[in-house]
Formats: sequence, structure tokens, C-alpha cells
Amino acid sequence: MSDPVLSVRGLSVAYGATRAVRDVSFELGRGQVLGIAGESGCGKSTLAYAINRLLQPPGRTTAGEVVFHPADGAPIDVLALEGEALRRFRWRRVAMVFQSAMNALNPVLSVRRQLHDVFTTHEPSMSRREREERCRELLDLVGIDPGRIGAYPHELSGGMRQRVLIAMAMALNPDVVVLDEPTTALDVVVQRDILEEIDRLRERFGFAVVFITHDLSMLLEVSDHLAIMYGGRIVEYGTSRDTLLNPRHPYTVGLLSSFPRLRGERQALHGIPGSPPDLSEEPAGCSFAPRCPYAFEGCHTHEPELDAIQGSLVACLQYDRRLHPARPDRRLLERRFEPAEHEVTP
Repeated sequence: MSDPVLSVRGLSVAYGATRAVRDVSFELGRGQVLGIAGESGCGKSTLAYAINRLLQPPGRTTAGEVVFHPADGAPIDVLALEGEALRRFRWRRVAMVFQSAMNALNPVLSVRRQLHDVFTTHEPSMSRREREERCRELLDLVGIDPGRIGAYPHELSGGMRQRVLIAMAMALNPDVVVLDEPTTALDVVVQRDILEEIDRLRERFGFAVVFITHDLSMLLEVSDHLAIMYGGRIVEYGTSRDTLLNPRHPYTVGLLSSFPRLRGERQALHGIPGSPPDLSEEPAGCSFAPRCPYAFEGCHTHEPELDAIQGSLVACLQYDRRLHPARPDRRLLERRFEPAEHEVTP
């Protein structure tokens, strides 16, 4: 990537003996949107917290690096930052919008107090009047009447609370904003408003976005690149268009087969049977093999590497000519995910 703003290389995170994130690598271009999709429990939120240095014990980063590339100046090793250097970096360079705004906001503090706290901590030279003006400007920026600045979180709707979090993340004009399921529990109309708001702000201020959600159909619409996570690792990485038109990993095909298309012929929808793997146990082979309709013998003994396949990165042994000399399963090439009837779970 010619102009990266954030590079993640070989990042691994563990909670005790449980490896929640395993050898994750990606690069985020300046001003671009990277979508990260996958089921609950695949490591998406843990990855977001690790990037922002927000992991709490017993969570710890066990390997890898996170490098921030400023527009001017030397690259910054994020995992090496400590104390005041970390405080100065966080929220000014990389900010985060947390999932579940009602839990992320302090219920006993007003919106004014919580926005003021950002500037009190990071811009101590600002006067109280300057802080008030900036906070009102931020609320207006995200479509909230500045007159609501004295309200408490319970006095705001779910969509307004989410907008407050976005305003908080935008307070110091960061280069990267990490969105951890920002539209969870919101109705589809409000989801659309939030997505449009984020896109409008990105176009105006030029920040890059890491957008994390389980809703793949949403990411296909808003992302430049997509990373599909399963079992704590990335199993497919490519452009959003290529992922939609030519998904190559069976898990990606299963995700795309689980929601209806608005155009074209009527198709039967197929869920992915079984459950995500227990990350406290190291898989003997491919972690998706027990749920995969295309699995063969080698899938249960060999873990696939993330290799380049026709412009995308894919971790699937169907494309490994050493273990699977034949071409990939015809159904996989035709993007058909059809688990046996008795395996489908409601």
C-alpha cells in the first residue's frame, strides 16, 4: 500500500491460555475504510482493543506489532508507547467508537461533562469557554442540537447516544477511527443515518476507518477492503467488490449465502451449521473444518496459511496443490454453500 496510516503485523492476543487473536496482519490506507467481519467470538473486538492499547488483564498482546505512520514524521511503534506518550497518542492519533453506547457513556454524567473531559485531559490549555464552544460544535457536527449538551445518556435515544460517541471520537481530529459494532441494537433506519454520518465525516476530515461488525452486507456497502475473521485469525482479505463477486473461503461463501439478495432470482438461504471454535483449544487443522461442507482429510490435520489467490489473501487448503492436487470443489467455485439438512441449526 503506497500511503498506509496503520500497519498491523503478526498481532496475537491471549487471555491466559486462550489465544483470542492469532497472527493478524493488515495495512490501512490513509482515508480508507477497512471492514472486519465475522461471527461473535471470532476476535474482532479483542483486535480493536489491542490496536488502541485498551486491553485489560488478563488480556495481553503476545506477539506482533502495531505501527502508526504520521503524515509527517517517523513511524510510531504503538505497542512500545507507555505513560504520557501513550496518553498523547490515544484519541489524538487513533480514536474508538465503542459498541453499546449506553454502556460506553457514563450514566451519571451529562454529555457536557463527558465531552469536556476529553479536552480537560488532552488540551489542558483550553479555557472553559473554549471547551464549551468546541463541544457544542461537535454535537452540531454529528447532527445533535447543541442545546442537548446538558442531557444525560438516558435522556437520549439510542441513535443520539451513538452520535455522542462519534462526536467524542472526532474531538481531537484523529487520523484513524476504530468503530466497534457502532450500529448494534439500532433499528435499520437509524443504522442508515449513522452510516451516512460516518461517511460524511470521513469525506470531510479524511480520517481512515476500521469498521468492525458481524453484518457483512453492511460492510460490503461501506468498505474499501474486507477482512473476514474466524477462530481468531483472518481467513480472507481483499477488496469489497472482489469479496462480493468472487468469495474464495468457504466461511465467506457461507456468510454471503445467509442473507438475501435484493435483485435476481429467488434463492434458498443456508445457515452455517455448528458453532465457532473454542479458542482455548488449539485446532489440529483448519478451525473451520468441522463446519465446512468442502472439507477433506487434510483439513483436519493441517492449518492453512494465508496465501495470495487471484488478488485476494485466502487461508484454505482447497487451493493448496500439495495437499489437494485437484482444482477446488466445483460448488465452492460456484459460490454454493449447501450444508446437509440434518446439520443445519435454526
